[in-house]
Amino acid sequence: MLSETDAVDQARLLKQFHTSERLQLDTIRRYWMGVQPLPAVIPSAAPREVRTMARIARVNACRIVVESLAQSLFVDNFRTANSDEDDAVWEVWQANKMDARQSGLHRAAHAFGASYAIVLPGDPVPVIRAASPRHLTAVYGDDPDWPEYALEYMGTRGWRLYDDTAIYFLKGTGGAREFTLEDTKEHNAGVTPIVRFLDEYDLDADDDVTVDARAFMNYQRKPFRGQVGPLMPLQDQIDLTTFSLLVAQWFNGFKQRWIIGWTAKDEAQQAKAIGSQLMTFDAPAEGEDSIKLGEFSQTDMADFIEAREATLRHAATLSQTPVHELTGTLVNLSADAIAAAENGHERKVDERKTLLGEAHEQMLRLAGDLGGFDVPDDAEVVWRDTSAHAFAAIVDGLGKLATMLNIPPQELWERIPGVTKQDIDRWKVAAQSADSLGMLKQIIDRQATPPVPQPAPAPVPAPAPMA
Repeated sequence: MLSETDAVDQARLLKQFHTSERLQLDTIRRYWMGVQPLPAVIPSAAPREVRTMARIARVNACRIVVESLAQSLFVDNFRTANSDEDDAVWEVWQANKMDARQSGLHRAAHAFGASYAIVLPGDPVPVIRAASPRHLTAVYGDDPDWPEYALEYMGTRGWRLYDDTAIYFLKGTGGAREFTLEDTKEHNAGVTPIVRFLDEYDLDADDDVTVDARAFMNYQRKPFRGQVGPLMPLQDQIDLTTFSLLVAQWFNGFKQRWIIGWTAKDEAQQAKAIGSQLMTFDAPAEGEDSIKLGEFSQTDMADFIEAREATLRHAATLSQTPVHELTGTLVNLSADAIAAAENGHERKVDERKTLLGEAHEQMLRLAGDLGGFDVPDDAEVVWRDTSAHAFAAIVDGLGKLATMLNIPPQELWERIPGVTKQDIDRWKVAAQSADSLGMLKQIIDRQATPPVPQPAPAPVPAPAPMA
């Protein structure tokens, strides 16, 4: 266990890492939530209506990419070789409301590149709590699975420092990196009880190439991870194109007439002229008695709309997101066509299932250690099937597996789309009850039915006398 001085020093060091990461993570958060900066090309002295158009020109594609991925990833079951262990693990999962809270854990991992789960002792079951990387900073050493230290920001409740022995409760005082230790509590986990959920596994993440600051301008000092960071330049292109579309629509979207040699006499007449898209100019000095009429042609909006859709299609390609989710161009497609359109997205989802599944299994094994039950290394989570395949085709395929390959039907129940562990448990109880009733009925039927009389055996003929 760290001494008070060592705990404060370690917290001070991790606070420096937290501060340097927070600026980048806050930028990602703004793009994720659709409150990214206005297009930089707008002059500071632009009219009010122009700045209003810039503010409403945000078309948030980053959020759609994150949502499309997060809504395809739900853990529905946990499977081991021992059903009793399954029930113990699932009790921890349900008690911590992880059916709902897993979405936040996954979304943060997709948006920022990583998120964290904190597993601590609890009564009656261990406590699992999700944390965003904006609030928790973890540093790793030789072991890539467990951090050496982690510092969590708890808002008005202060800070918490975690190591492999205890939790250190600290309060900030004075300067930005000053702490005082208020309490210490051992957790008996044997490791720093923080599990990291990664959006992708990159061997060069800690030793990446230097980013050209001139190319990325104010985006970042190092490459962004997750789904949002790589799309930020495209998101700015979409916003700028939408802004140009709104400006063209406002000023040149309709034919506008002009007149030289006549001006409105009062405000009412001027408002009427503006409402009818009429621009008035004073006559030049040499032609005061002449009046000229003319018309400005309207701007074609099709090019702006096509440019924006092209950028959205590019973003869909780079992020492996179904293009119809970004552009909305989905008309009269069959189930097979939709499945083909989402093929790349499904490959991406399968990769995330592997990465996040290992993290969930690590989290539940730690919960088992703290809860006093064993979770074997071969245990695995079962993901919900959210693919676009037709339900009838899936059920037909499962039926063929049972009849043609002699796979027990109960082993295929969890592969039915939308089925949860609670559904499977009820089905198993119902199946066992049906089997028991069937066996009882057979016994009763045998006892109630009189035995069928058997015919007497034929007499054996006597041997013939010898001559």
